[in-house]
Parts: sequence; structure tokens; C-alpha cells
Amino acid sequence: MNKVFLVGNVGKDPEVKYLDQGKVVATFPVATTERGFTAPDGTVVQPQTEWHKVVAWGHSAKFAEQYIKCGNKVFIEGKLSTRSWVDSAGVTRYSTEVVVVNMEGMTAGKPKEDEAPMPNTPPF
Repeated sequence: MNKVFLVGNVGKDPEVKYLDQGKVVATFPVATTERGFTAPDGTVVQPQTEWHKVVAWGHSAKFAEQYIKCGNKVFIEGKLSTRSWVDSAGVTRYSTEVVVVNMEGMTAGKPKEDEAPMPNTPPF
């Protein structure tokens, strides 16, 4: 089973692209942080932040375009996908992304361009 759940903070406003045949895709980074703690032996473990590349398609991309912005807390349900390509130097490169299946904004707010309130459930 390929399933990912993230709760984190958006690091940058979504980049939205409209492709051929009406397809739309949004990409944005999400940071998740594991809390620091002190172990029983007194060892201090620092908080650890990980950055995740999130990719949303279709209705999820439109939701991201309208409601998601830098600094928002989000809940992402998705799956991992790894792409590969060969760069101009002939080196094979890889990128692992979280492809959105379901997404919810956890920061109450207004759409980026409207004054209408954010709906309780996303429109997808």
C-alpha cells in the first residue's frame, strides 16, 4: 500500500500551471517537524524538519490555487511518486513527490482573491 499522511506548513505559495486539454497542476513545498525531546539518559534530541514536494492535480490543484498560501497549516493525504529524468550532463536525476489524494486547509482564512470564507469541506 502506498499511502502518505502529512500535517505541516506550506513553505511557498502554490505554483499553478494550466496544461493542454484543461488539466491543471499545483506544486508547493510542505514542512513537517518531528518534536525534539530529552532522552532518559539526558541526551537532547533536536527537532527535525523535513521538506516535502507536494503535487496536486485537477480539483485539488484548483483548491490549492484558491485557498492555500505560504504559512498555512495543511493536512495532505496522498501517495509517493518518484520521477526520473536525464539532465543536460547525462546524469539521471530523481525526484520523489507526494501526489495529493485529499487535502484540507487547517488554517482558517479567506480565499486569496475573494472575501468569501473558506468552506468547511474542500470542493472535491
